[in-house]
Amino acid sequence: MSLLAILLPVAAILLLAYRIYGGILARLFRLDGNATTPAVALRDDVDYEPISPGLLLGQHFSAIAAAGPIVGPILAGVAFGWGPALAWILLGSIFIGGVHDFAALVASVRHKARSIAEVVRDHMSRRSYVLFLSFVWIALVYIIVAFTDITASSFVGSQVLENGTSVSGGGIASSSLLYLVLPLVMGACMRYLKMPIWLATVIFVPLVGFAIWAGQKIPFDLGATLGTTDATAQKIWGVLLLAYCLVAAMAPMWLLLQPRGHLGGCFLYVALFSAAIGLILSDKLVAGDSQIRYPAFTAWTAKSGSLVPMLFITIACGACSGFHSLIASGTTSKQLKSELDARPIGYGTMLLEALVATVSLCCVMVLPAGDPRTLQPPNFVYALGMGRFLEILGVPTALGVSFALMAFTTFVYDTLDVCTRLGRYIIQELTGLSGKAGAWLGTGLTAGAPLFFLLRPHLDAAGNPVP
Repeated sequence: MSLLAILLPVAAILLLAYRIYGGILARLFRLDGNATTPAVALRDDVDYEPISPGLLLGQHFSAIAAAGPIVGPILAGVAFGWGPALAWILLGSIFIGGVHDFAALVASVRHKARSIAEVVRDHMSRRSYVLFLSFVWIALVYIIVAFTDITASSFVGSQVLENGTSVSGGGIASSSLLYLVLPLVMGACMRYLKMPIWLATVIFVPLVGFAIWAGQKIPFDLGATLGTTDATAQKIWGVLLLAYCLVAAMAPMWLLLQPRGHLGGCFLYVALFSAAIGLILSDKLVAGDSQIRYPAFTAWTAKSGSLVPMLFITIACGACSGFHSLIASGTTSKQLKSELDARPIGYGTMLLEALVATVSLCCVMVLPAGDPRTLQPPNFVYALGMGRFLEILGVPTALGVSFALMAFTTFVYDTLDVCTRLGRYIIQELTGLSGKAGAWLGTGLTAGAPLFFLLRPHLDAAGNPVP
């Protein structure tokens, strides 16, 4: 069976879900286009700033997606087969995850853009509220630790492809550094030169592609530069990423978060569209290249555990994730210009994420059972699959893999600094400290805790160091 027999029906189902079920939810929530949102009423151009729905949609999409819709479906697909994974992606995103995200955004907007923790504060005791906030903060720290580590790992070493070419981690690092400069310039142009969003998009989105190409031409191998091992270089990259989080979480939204979110969203749209076109053309032009080879179901139990509950734990961001409520009520609600925008941003982005998760799952479907590539880290499985799809469009395999790894990194960048900013909000809520002192304290603690876990030695059960 061809991948198109899966991908096209999935896209149609998600579109119908948005039109029909999303419309039902919008009526139930009684969205009012004339209501004044907190972004307008409380505007301060630092945390509260109304922006266009198109700009906010891309930012919110890239922030909630993170690595989840790539890592989760690949791990679950390899472990249990693609059938259960696909079923949970569809059912979860339409009836659980999308509803959850939509409701969290609307609830926050109607409570002065307060975080979901502050919203539920009205319905629980002080002790329960503090425990809930503490749990949320610890969860954010865990996310920052995990995503920092997996991003830093893509900046070291190299990946040898089937055709003998290789993609260097130093090249991905160079592309990432170039990518981070672009939103700063874009934000300044839009702020001070009054550049319209359409013109900024036309100029800066192609520059992201240039950054990917240039990165492989000027790789920055940190290990070779400092004369250290890849393991040490990875730790140093982790420290640098956390330093980025510290600065990004304190920067005004217009300078980094908004333009970077827009660029990241556009880049991810391009990645999704390119993969879809590659799949269609591979089905038409390359016999058998888009055929499903991996079994739909492998076993009820895998190394990770039983299908229930591990399937639902492994695929979170592609189906249902409580983390999304933190994004919706943390940064997105403070930028929503109109309540009517909550439907495409709250519900629509969850369905887009489900489509990303399905494309990620396709990267597993084309591999035969037992293929050694299924043992690779999920980000490389995704990159190799995307490289294969993009090759049909005439993109060199190495560049296609770099493109996919950069897409993965783009997801994570958006989530890292948003999580740090949310952690700052929570610390300020817990301590009652406002102003610069509270902001720096909250940001420092939220970035400092992951730093401790990244630098401490990791030991196995026998007490031996784990590289």
